[in-house]
Amino acid sequence: MKFFTRICLVIGGLCMALTSQAQQEVLYSQYMFNMLALNPAYAGSRDVLSITALGRYQWIGVNGAPNTHSLTLDMPFQNEKMGVGITAYNDNIGKWNTTGLNLAYAYKFKLTERTTMSLGLQPTVMNVSANLAGVKTFEGGDPSFVDDISRFLVNAGLGTFISNDKAYFGISVPQLIEQRISPNPDGKGKTQRHYFAMMGLVLGKGHFKVKPSTVIRVTKGAPVGLDGNLNVWYRDKISLGVSARKSQMVFSGTDQMDAFVGMVELQLTPQLRLGFAYDTALGRLNEEIDGQTFYKKIAGTPTYEGYLRFEFGFSKDKIITPRYF
Repeated sequence: MKFFTRICLVIGGLCMALTSQAQQEVLYSQYMFNMLALNPAYAGSRDVLSITALGRYQWIGVNGAPNTHSLTLDMPFQNEKMGVGITAYNDNIGKWNTTGLNLAYAYKFKLTERTTMSLGLQPTVMNVSANLAGVKTFEGGDPSFVDDISRFLVNAGLGTFISNDKAYFGISVPQLIEQRISPNPDGKGKTQRHYFAMMGLVLGKGHFKVKPSTVIRVTKGAPVGLDGNLNVWYRDKISLGVSARKSQMVFSGTDQMDAFVGMVELQLTPQLRLGFAYDTALGRLNEEIDGQTFYKKIAGTPTYEGYLRFEFGFSKDKIITPRYF
């Protein structure tokens, strides 16, 4: 417990030490089952070749609402002293589209007999494009909406991940280099460096187990984002969970909890897991200005997210205990 008390202090220090622009990294409700997308040091942590496909459809019914698709693959090698992984994703919101490929390498070493620390490196390449020429403006001739944008960006990220069979803690920076996207030379319209801190543990024995987890998101110029989650597992086969999220976006001039999430996970076979999440939005994107609503209210609009994971090489002599993260 002393070990994880120190971890909590580190998380608090991280939030206070970093200066907290809207979120640019992809957002997931089921982050606790898709951590390679947030932290390269997670690569190989499940001890087998693992493939996960995920789809997220946000704010159903809102024109231009975000949707995300990703495919991740990771595996250990060198007697599980190292791990490699790859994440391919596409994220679309309004006129903007981002397609990326992240590679991951993790080096692992023992802190104690049952606790492992991983250090991760993540080279990335992505294409950011926007159909700005098709945007209707109130005043013609706005130089920001004359030409379409398409940029290829090469970057790199870092992460660390500490875990055993009952708990985990990690810190990551998926993209270290801040790069300009907009053609305007004024310094605006650039990628922002995002910091993530994540932690979770498993409590209980027997048929029922409880798994609380959290992820903290910090970005310069934006409020601190926070996800809190609680999952209850029955016989290591069925999991029901709830989450609350405080976004890094500011809705209607207020910094607030903006979504509640319900989720279910099914371990269909030792190799196959299925998950589904339903988000309910609580806020709105903007108020009315001069009698005109610039953005649709999103309170009550649903978000759907589902994932499917398949693991190769699963056997009782390979993995003795179920993996909860």
